[in-house]
Amino acid sequence: MTVFNFSDPEALGSVISVDTTAVTIRVEDLESLKRLQVNRLVVLQSSKPGQHLIGVVVKITRKPDDREVDNDSEQPEDLPPSENNLVKVTLIGTLLDRVGESRNLFRRTLETVPEIEANCFSLEGARLTSFMQVISNVEMDGPKLSLGKFTLDDDAVAYLNGNKLFQRHAIIVGSTGSGKSWTTAHLLEQMSELPQANAVLFDIHGEYRPLQGDAFQHFKIAGPSDIEEGGGLAQGVLHLPYWLLGYEALISLFVDRSDQNAPNQSMIMTRTITEAKKESLASEEFKDILANFTIDSPVPFCLNKVMADLSELDNGTKPGTNGKPIKGDYNGKLSRLIGRLEAKRSDRRLAFLFQPPAECMEMAWLEEMVHAIVAGRGAQNGTKGGIKIIDFSEVPSDILPLMVSLLAQIIFSTSLWTKLEHRHPIALMCDEAHLYIPERANANSGDSIAVEIFEKIAKEGRKYGIGLVVISQRPSEVNRTVLSQCNNVIAMRLTNGDDQSVIRRLLPDSLGSFGELLPILDVGEALVVGDASLLPSRVRITEPKMKPDSQTVAFWDRWNDESPKSDTANAINSWRRQSSK
Repeated sequence: MTVFNFSDPEALGSVISVDTTAVTIRVEDLESLKRLQVNRLVVLQSSKPGQHLIGVVVKITRKPDDREVDNDSEQPEDLPPSENNLVKVTLIGTLLDRVGESRNLFRRTLETVPEIEANCFSLEGARLTSFMQVISNVEMDGPKLSLGKFTLDDDAVAYLNGNKLFQRHAIIVGSTGSGKSWTTAHLLEQMSELPQANAVLFDIHGEYRPLQGDAFQHFKIAGPSDIEEGGGLAQGVLHLPYWLLGYEALISLFVDRSDQNAPNQSMIMTRTITEAKKESLASEEFKDILANFTIDSPVPFCLNKVMADLSELDNGTKPGTNGKPIKGDYNGKLSRLIGRLEAKRSDRRLAFLFQPPAECMEMAWLEEMVHAIVAGRGAQNGTKGGIKIIDFSEVPSDILPLMVSLLAQIIFSTSLWTKLEHRHPIALMCDEAHLYIPERANANSGDSIAVEIFEKIAKEGRKYGIGLVVISQRPSEVNRTVLSQCNNVIAMRLTNGDDQSVIRRLLPDSLGSFGELLPILDVGEALVVGDASLLPSRVRITEPKMKPDSQTVAFWDRWNDESPKSDTANAINSWRRQSSK
């Protein structure tokens, strides 16, 4: 059954002008014109049977009728309809009643344009809801992904196609206080209703702790106090031991590229780490791994041995021409490398990296950790915790990009090496993405390595069942390549001109006028455009049941409270201990 069953008396008006993608409608009834709003969807009759053209209102014009009336022979109502009540519509797609066995298919193409005098109808209420369900390809007897209600029609639920939202990647952007975190929390709540949900949220500031339930599992990158207490995966404490780092990450962390001895340091470090990994694989049970591993293989190795080998080379000698010992080839050339290693190892902020518990140095630990992070809800212990929220709030900012990208690389590599029949799709939710996927990254730095990893996931992740959701308040500071791969945009209010320009460039040409709404959107209101929706939608996001710790503080109200609030002593103590516990 077709979605549209309009009758001629319901028509707003008729077509009087047709361009390639633009149509002008003459509206005869002034009351109908008053009910119209810019950005409302309309339906036009197609020249082909079984088709309806979909358009969006971009301009409404009402001019006074200045025609003269002959008092003796004509009354105003006897005149032909005025052409001053005009509506300009941009055509954005076609709804086909039937294609083969399928019914009600929306396509983002225009096979025809409307004929002159074709009727135009307003799309609202139940018809709008039914139409949005069609274009979102939502099965009524299955799970549905809804963001909220349409701003222009509170009776219509805004549905999205959950498959296309994550297959084609997405971005959620908006200025601070516009409702990004609420939108993310609402999206996670929708996902939590699915029995095999699988997602990882990189929580940079620890604001998603209030999201609780069987579908959620919280991990925290180990801080100094967690190291002292000896917490592990069972306690929700996540260590990222140094041996997980690949070659490029190790070099960026330990080698100063400006040092004239940097090439020698990189070469020697590669050699010593490779030898240390060989020793770890000396057991007969690891014979197959030993025959094929590389420096990038995640194999535990002893850092003390590496340090000892480097020190030996740095102080080494060799026989001279007269038989007396002279400085070796690397004597004194590794001192800065050793100094950087020692400084990193002794930095308590990096204890999660360089002071892991003994269990983290076992080969079996990696499988346990990766399963906890990568497995879907049904495969988790007790079928709980498919949505993993990882708190990075105690990770130093200078190493944050390297650590977030390390987890992303682990997830990508695991999916890459998983056989197709056993691969389970996973979504990576990158909160505050501008902090670790920057547009401007220094070459050979941790930032550049993070950008390279996320660019790879954005370009290739879909093939391996990895969806990317980029969340940021400054889209102009997020890597352009990553953004260009996101075919779904959920844009909240943006007041910065540079940020608005980035989002406008992501919109289709025919929807460029939608970008003008960005600075005037209300709190909790978003423009939704992309493959998951197909049609541009202005949506008021449903308030999440579990709100993240990101609510805007009511300054004036707090300042007007009767009782004071202060906890300076504990704050200073936590600052010194580098822990909020």
